[in-house]
Amino acid sequence: MEQYIPRETYLQQLIDKKDNGEVKIITGPRRSGKSWLLNRIFKDYLLSTGIPEENIIIVSLDVDDEEENGDLTNRQALKSYLYSRITSEHTPYYIILDEVQEVEGFEKIVNGLNAKDNTDVYITGSNSHFLSSDIKTIFRGRGDEVRVHPFSFKEFCTYRTETVSELWKEYYTYGGMPGLLKQRTPEQKVAYLQRLWNKTYLDDVLERHHVKNREALSALADALCSSVGSLTNPNRVSNILQSVQKTKIDPDTVAKYIGYLEEAFLFEGAKRYNIKGNKYYESIKKYYAADVGLRNAKLNFRQQEVNHIMENVIYNELRMRGYVVDVGVVETREMHNGKMEYIQYEVDFIASNGRDKYYIQSAFALDTEEKKQQELKSLLKIDDSFRKIVIVGNDIAEYTDDKGIRYIGLFQFLLQ
Repeated sequence: MEQYIPRETYLQQLIDKKDNGEVKIITGPRRSGKSWLLNRIFKDYLLSTGIPEENIIIVSLDVDDEEENGDLTNRQALKSYLYSRITSEHTPYYIILDEVQEVEGFEKIVNGLNAKDNTDVYITGSNSHFLSSDIKTIFRGRGDEVRVHPFSFKEFCTYRTETVSELWKEYYTYGGMPGLLKQRTPEQKVAYLQRLWNKTYLDDVLERHHVKNREALSALADALCSSVGSLTNPNRVSNILQSVQKTKIDPDTVAKYIGYLEEAFLFEGAKRYNIKGNKYYESIKKYYAADVGLRNAKLNFRQQEVNHIMENVIYNELRMRGYVVDVGVVETREMHNGKMEYIQYEVDFIASNGRDKYYIQSAFALDTEEKKQQELKSLLKIDDSFRKIVIVGNDIAEYTDDKGIRYIGLFQFLLQ
């Protein structure tokens, strides 16, 4: 059997959701491996459980395959084809529709199939037409989403024989887009990533939202890539675009464009949360790139500060593991220059999944006692009992200090 990266996290999600009576919608950035997950990995799993191959119906509706499936982009033709393949009412059928947005009115077919007792439906769609924000209305509340990300660092290391340090350097430079596996040289990797931005992602957003100012959208993406891990808001981004890139976009348009890029799964905004005040700051967020290689490529590999990239990778890893991630702030009153003042201390991440909650600091290096105390200040100001973790960029032996704060090396965190 052909060797491939098994993507076990997503396969397990599909297994857990199998036959649950809902349409499984596979979302995520374009070219992040959604089709491969269904058409190869999940299909192989179904076959291994004894499902006959003729009961696994896969239809790829991508325009690139129109010679083979061109007539099936017609709704009636697709419906006739699918129902002709379902020859029994007593055995289960697994139906996988790839790039289903190519069929006008596809939701009627999908909802009809989903109403049958012996069909289980899985679909993917390109995010220019088919986003998580559409799911609730399209599938009448019967859609179950699986969000697919580019390769995690652990997946990236699968079958590789280089040292972890060598792999990390490659990962933080080029990221984890699956298509990079076919690119052999650094020049090919750079060209591939930049082609994704220019010919896939930007065109995708422009088409869906009828954006006419391509240069402004591209400049905004540059600004978000430059400021990963920094607190920002539309007003601040608007000012940066005007002063640095000489691009004038008003804050309302900036907010709208950021929303488009988030909907396309290219960036995620982490809300700022006041830990002691138990409230969110609505107007300010930190934005993280869906893939650090894509982020670097958008900036022509000019700004590769490893500490910011490490923070972005940790954010993505937490999201892949199913956590909701906020950025935290701890407000305290302290004496400064003879008077009491409010001081704010930042917590890089608050990660929770409804059961567990962690406060996490990303510290590229703790090479001095002063640096260590600076990183710990915010954690020591939190007086609840949830666990506190410092992820350190260099390779350290995991330990817990006398204040109950756990220290773990970056590679241990990403690979465990």
